[in-house]
Amino acid sequence: MKKKFFFAFCSLLSFYTIAQNNDPVVLEINNKPITKSEFLKVYLKNNSNPKFDKQSIDEYLNLYRKFKFKVLEAEQLGYDTLPKLKTELAGYRKTLSLPYLTDKNQNEKLITDCYERLKKEIRASHILIKVDENAQPADTLEAYNRIMQLKKKIEKGEDFGALARENSDDPSAQYNNGDLGYFTAFQMVFQFEDAAYNTKIGEICYPIRTKFGYHIIKVTDSRIAKGTMKAAHIMISATEKSSEEEKLNAENKIQEIYEKLKNGEKFEDLAQSYSEDLSSSEKGGLLPEFGTGTTTRMITEFETIAFSLENNNDFSAPFKTDFGYHIVKRIDLTPLASFEKLKKEIDTKIKRDERVHISQNQFIEKLKKEYNYQSLSKKGLKWFYKNIDTNYYNGGWNGNKLTTNKELFKISQRGFSQKEFANYLTENFRQHRKSSIKQLVNEQFKNWVNYEVLTFEKSQLEVKYPEFKALMQEYHDGVLLYEIMTDLVWNKASLDTTGLKNYYESNKSNYMWKDRVNATIYECGNQLIADKVVKLLKNDTINSKHILNIINDTTELNLSVKTNLYEQENVAYLKNVTLKKGVNSPIQFGQKIYVVKVDMFIPSTPKLLDETRGLVITDYQNYLEQTWLEELSKKYSFKVIEENIYNLQN
Repeated sequence: MKKKFFFAFCSLLSFYTIAQNNDPVVLEINNKPITKSEFLKVYLKNNSNPKFDKQSIDEYLNLYRKFKFKVLEAEQLGYDTLPKLKTELAGYRKTLSLPYLTDKNQNEKLITDCYERLKKEIRASHILIKVDENAQPADTLEAYNRIMQLKKKIEKGEDFGALARENSDDPSAQYNNGDLGYFTAFQMVFQFEDAAYNTKIGEICYPIRTKFGYHIIKVTDSRIAKGTMKAAHIMISATEKSSEEEKLNAENKIQEIYEKLKNGEKFEDLAQSYSEDLSSSEKGGLLPEFGTGTTTRMITEFETIAFSLENNNDFSAPFKTDFGYHIVKRIDLTPLASFEKLKKEIDTKIKRDERVHISQNQFIEKLKKEYNYQSLSKKGLKWFYKNIDTNYYNGGWNGNKLTTNKELFKISQRGFSQKEFANYLTENFRQHRKSSIKQLVNEQFKNWVNYEVLTFEKSQLEVKYPEFKALMQEYHDGVLLYEIMTDLVWNKASLDTTGLKNYYESNKSNYMWKDRVNATIYECGNQLIADKVVKLLKNDTINSKHILNIINDTTELNLSVKTNLYEQENVAYLKNVTLKKGVNSPIQFGQKIYVVKVDMFIPSTPKLLDETRGLVITDYQNYLEQTWLEELSKKYSFKVIEENIYNLQN
C-alpha cells in the first residue's frame, strides 16, 4: 500500500521541463530553475479545486520541497544506479510504452470493424485439409494440392457437403457435411473469420491457411446477430449409431418429461433427475452462455429453437439433433450491447487475436517512412542462405563462420550489420516454422527489422511525447522515493532496536496508561440476572466461573464475564461512573446491565514498550523523517521567487 501511495503522490508532484518564452522562474531547487508554466502544471494537477492564495501555495511548496529533497538525495546516493531499481523501472517503461507503439487510428478502425461484424452472424460450411504449422515444405505442398483439387471439383458442380463428408479432416463433417452453423467475430480463428465475412452468400472462398491447415469455406447464409443466450436443457441421448428401439425409447422418455413440465414440475429438478448431458444435469441443465460475443457455440438446430423462445422461462417442445432429443428453456437473452459499452472488451479481444498484427504491421511501415528505413539486404543475406542448416531449429547453429559484416539495413542513418543479424538468429531460433532455408532467413530478417524499428521507436518516446517523458519521470521519482524511505525511515524504525528503545525512553511520557481499574465485569441479560449476580458475589467462596455456570444453566445467553484492566474513559458504560472497590451497583447501558467487581485501582503509569510498540514505531518513523529532512534542508537549496510564485494566475 505504501508503494502505491508514493507512486500516486509522485504523480501529483511531477513537473514538465518545457520552458516557454517569457516564462518567469518561480523556484530554484539546488540552483535548478523551475518556471511558472512548469510549476503551474504540477500545482493544478495536484489540486482539483486550486486556490491561489499565499497560504495554499505555501502549504503546497512545503510538500513539494520535501519531495524534491528526498529524490535529490536518492540520486546523490546512487539509488538510480541500483540494478533492482533499474530493472523495476525498465518493467514500468515497457508497460507504459505499449499505448505509444500502436497506430491509434488503425486500432480504432479495427474496433469499429469488429463491432460491425458482431452485428451480423455468418453461416458457413468448410472443408479442412490438415497440415501442421511447422510442416516441411513437401507436406505443405501436398496439402495445398489436395485443397486445390477439391476447389476445382466444387467449381465443376460437385456437391460441397458430399465432398466435405468424404475428404474433410474435420471429424464433425461426417455428420454435418461441413456445416459450422452461425458464428460471428472472435468465434473462429481470424483468418477463417475474415475469409467468411468477405465471401458472398452461395460462393466459396479461395483456399486459406490457418494453424489447423487449409480450408475452403462456403458461405450459406447471414443474419442479424441474435444476442447472447443463457439457457438450460434436458437431453436424452440418441445418435445415428443408436438402434431403432433405443431411439424410440429416447423419444418416449423426452415426451414423458415434457408432460411433467407442462403439469408444473420444475425444469431444474427434471434436468437433474433425467438429463443425460452429464456436464449440465447437476446444474439443473444450465449451459454456458452462447451466441454473439461468446466463445461458446451450439449446433444450428439447437440455437434456432433456443432463440425462437419469446420470453424468459419459456421452454420448447421436444426436438431432435444429432446428439439426441432436447427440451430447452430460455433463462435470459441479452441483445448486443452498444458500441460504447463493448469498445473496451473488443479492444482487449483484439490484443489477444491475430488481427492485432494488422495494426502493428501498418504502424511499423509508418515508422519505416518516418525514420528513413533503407534496405541493403539482397547481397548481405546470401551468406545466410548458404550457411544456415537444419541444426538451426534446435539451437545448434551460430554465426561464428561469418567473416564479413555488411550493412543489411539502416534506420535514421544507423546501420544494422550481418553480425547483428547472426546474433538475432541465434537468440530467436525457438518455435520457428520449419521451411526452406531461404524462406526461414527471409522471415527472420523481416522479424528482425520489425523488432529493431520498434526498439528504435521506444528509444525516441521521451523526445516525441512530452507526456510520456513526464510519466516516466513520475515513476522514476516514485521508485527512488519509495526505496530511500524504506531504507532510511520505515525499515530503520523497525530494525533499529537500540534507537527505538532510546526514543521510547526519551518520550515515555507520551505513552501513558490513564487511570485504570482491575475488574471483573458481568454482562447480564436483564435486571433479574443482575440482582442474582450481585447476591452471588456477596458469597466470597464463589468465583466468576461458578457464577457463570449457575446463571447459564439453561442457556448461554444470560451472562458473559470478562476480567481485565480497564481505562474507564475508554469503556462506554464505565465512563463518568464512580466505582468503588468490591461489588458495585448494577449499571444500565442500552439493552444490557453490567455488574462490576473492582479488585484494584491503578493510577496512571507509562506503558511498557511492548504494550505500545506499534505507536512508538510510527512516532519514531516521523522523528527519523523530520531529522532527515532537517539535514537535507542544510544540504540542498530551495529558493522561492516571491514576486512570481504568488502571481500564478496572472
